[in-house]
Amino acid sequence: MREITFTRTELRDVRRMAAAEARRLGMDEDATAELMVAVSEVATNAVLHGAPPATARVWDEGGELVVEIRDEGRTWRPEAPPGLTRPAGLSTGGMGLWVARRLCKDLSVETGPGGTTVTMRFTLRSG
Repeated sequence: MREITFTRTELRDVRRMAAAEARRLGMDEDATAELMVAVSEVATNAVLHGAPPATARVWDEGGELVVEIRDEGRTWRPEAPPGLTRPAGLSTGGMGLWVARRLCKDLSVETGPGGTTVTMRFTLRSG
């Protein structure tokens, strides 16, 4: 498992860590590019809308790459699972979780006393 604590200025490090682990575990370049977009969206949300510190963890779990982004925000209580519906019209914001959800196999969000955690799962190898 790899882990990094990050701020807004270290978002590139989060993407690089996730991509390096994906490549090491055999993910192809197209899938790795999609992973980097999803990780970027969720990590950006953590530092812009969450509470510090933010952490990212990446590990292999039974042929899936799991990326967990966590911050200390404890008050976000969405009415429905976030990212299921596309933001309205010509929205310029609010698309991060919607985009991330489309690029990964599974995405879950949990907010509680320990903060907010977004967990994404990606298939490592196709076929």
